[in-house]
Amino acid sequence: MSSVKDQYEAYPYPARDPADEAKRLITGSPSNPLEIDHFLFGGQRDWSKPLRVLVAGGGTGDGLIQLAQMLAQLGKPAQITYLDLSTASRRLAEARAMARGLKDIRFVTGSLMDAADLGQFDYIDCCGVLHHLPDPHAGFAALRAALAPADEGGGGLGFMVYAPYGRAGVYPLQAAFGALFEGQKPTDRLKAAQTLVANLPAGHPFASNPNLGDHKDSDAGFYDLLLHSQDRAFDVAELLNVLQTSGWNLSGFTMPALYDLSRIAPVPDHLSTAQQWAVAEQLRGTIKTHVAYAVPGDALHARASGKDRRQIPHLKGVEPRALAQVIAQGKAPKLNFAGIDATLDLPKSAAPVIAAIDGRRDLTQIASAARLDPIQMGALWPKIERELADWGLLLFSRILR
Repeated sequence: MSSVKDQYEAYPYPARDPADEAKRLITGSPSNPLEIDHFLFGGQRDWSKPLRVLVAGGGTGDGLIQLAQMLAQLGKPAQITYLDLSTASRRLAEARAMARGLKDIRFVTGSLMDAADLGQFDYIDCCGVLHHLPDPHAGFAALRAALAPADEGGGGLGFMVYAPYGRAGVYPLQAAFGALFEGQKPTDRLKAAQTLVANLPAGHPFASNPNLGDHKDSDAGFYDLLLHSQDRAFDVAELLNVLQTSGWNLSGFTMPALYDLSRIAPVPDHLSTAQQWAVAEQLRGTIKTHVAYAVPGDALHARASGKDRRQIPHLKGVEPRALAQVIAQGKAPKLNFAGIDATLDLPKSAAPVIAAIDGRRDLTQIASAARLDPIQMGALWPKIERELADWGLLLFSRILR
């Protein structure tokens, strides 16, 4: 059987060309600095102190390059360690960092199971890796052991693991291809599997699943999706269990609205919060990854909230004045995330508040700029926060202060 290491030596994933660094920066979640502050440091991190980062299972470097580049542009100090078992992936990540002139990155070839041997870290990124381990629980625990204590700067973990329902059709094909192509080298496996997928009947769960596209993007994407030798998905209940038993607690999903049952159906009293998330995942049916942040099980701090008027809000991926203009006109902006359509429901009175968000003003200063007294702001802000923060558009951080 082709090993996980063999796969990533033959087909580093995701497929990247260092020359493209001159044209664009790939961004996403986790490992956006605003998210790190919001979910792991209560929006109050002191960014004058170097952020000690471990990118565990860094692959070809998307998370590494995003975080290192953003911190460099903001002039914030960081000490970043990249760790991956694939030398081919590491070479691509190093070349991408070199193309951008990013320094102070330590590159290590090895297993995340040995993460604690590399030091203590304030933030750990592990995106798309834990579900490929023979024992994901042991992987979560190994990363927990590498996190610095809270009083020494430690915040938590940003991670992505696969979810089952949005990946309908993947696992039967992985099992079939594993049996058919046992003992074949990766290139032969890829060619044979691509022929079979091209001829799947239209009614096959994979052929009719619109949520999946990696197999169309590159050979590496096809191999990672359908020929992986070690792959599992976690539903919400399984994810919460593996976090808890390995020493972590969920701080929050990066897009909480996807798991908000009240946005889909009436919520019965007998369902706990975790059960509501699980039912929402089942009803959505399109969630293919869980992207979230976790803190140590004994952490005292929680993710940031606008209940503290000293918090400084930012809009992620949205220009505040442009959004404010649309809201002032009484329009309801439409959003689309991974095939899920949503509409922002905000009153016209929210427009001046949104326009005043600049990443430097705190909520008290924003209220003043919008000419709202504390009572008016107290009534309006929770509506703004629910709509924008729950869709991952609003985050709290002092990074620009």
